[in-house]
Amino acid sequence: MNLYEHCIPQFKKMLGILDRWLELAAANADRRKFDPNVLVNARLAPDMFPFARQIGSACDTAKFTPARITGKDAPKHADNEHTLDELRARIQDVIAYLDSYRAQDLEGMETKVIAPPSLRGKSVVAKDYVIEMQIPNFYFHVCMAYAILRHNGVELGKMDFLGSLPLRDA
Repeated sequence: MNLYEHCIPQFKKMLGILDRWLELAAANADRRKFDPNVLVNARLAPDMFPFARQIGSACDTAKFTPARITGKDAPKHADNEHTLDELRARIQDVIAYLDSYRAQDLEGMETKVIAPPSLRGKSVVAKDYVIEMQIPNFYFHVCMAYAILRHNGVELGKMDFLGSLPLRDA
């Protein structure tokens, strides 16, 4: 399977789902009469990233994965979002960037050796980078964002996490 199929469709789907959660979080705050932007700094534990950084990390993982494999420039973000609307704009920017990729852009790249900065001078082949590092890292931050919202009373369930499924008649 092409690396594109391993990551780009899932990144785009889950970023779209994150965007929907932010919409639901704002509606929940409106119903409960509090400023939805207090969620930006919410966290589950004192030593974990706040909600905005969870979203930023998921976005960064999604954009840097194909960028590092192909050598393309990823969009730059200042990591200074203070509102749910700013977080939604970042998500949309990354989705638009991912939309610029086609399967052929990552075709044959499975064995390309890359040295992302996070590996501090070490390298890895692109297939392992995607499957062993980037996909788990992406879902870690998505799960943390989900947990923070749930912890703060946003009514989300498993189907809100999974999103639409390509169901067929049996």
